[in-house]
Amino acid sequence: MEQTPQAKTYITRTFMFMGIYVLINIVAIAGTMDGLPPPARWLVSFMVSLPIAGQIWATLVMIRDSDEFIGAFLARQFILASGVAMALFSAWGFAESYAGAAHVPGWMIYPLFWACFGLVAPFARKPAK
Repeated sequence: MEQTPQAKTYITRTFMFMGIYVLINIVAIAGTMDGLPPPARWLVSFMVSLPIAGQIWATLVMIRDSDEFIGAFLARQFILASGVAMALFSAWGFAESYAGAAHVPGWMIYPLFWACFGLVAPFARKPAK
């Protein structure tokens, strides 16, 4: 199946941003940054968030630049996934506070969002009435 120019650009941007994301995390996990002073550790914390922002930007550009049907579908999918991810993450946060559930780091909202993005796709096909 042939891809649209928008899809090709999106895939290129995704590989670029996620490559940077993975690289920063590999360097951090390998312990390279363990001896850094606190200000530098804060900088690394924000640096790893930049490719996440870039990926979200790439998705929004794909929505903007796609034809009307694909753009509307992706926008519905993005909105549904955001709502489901926030609801699930909030529910777990309340379970941590009130029921003693194990802590889940805040950065897990990002992979949860993308998991939800895939799972809500069938529901994004039908426009809301």
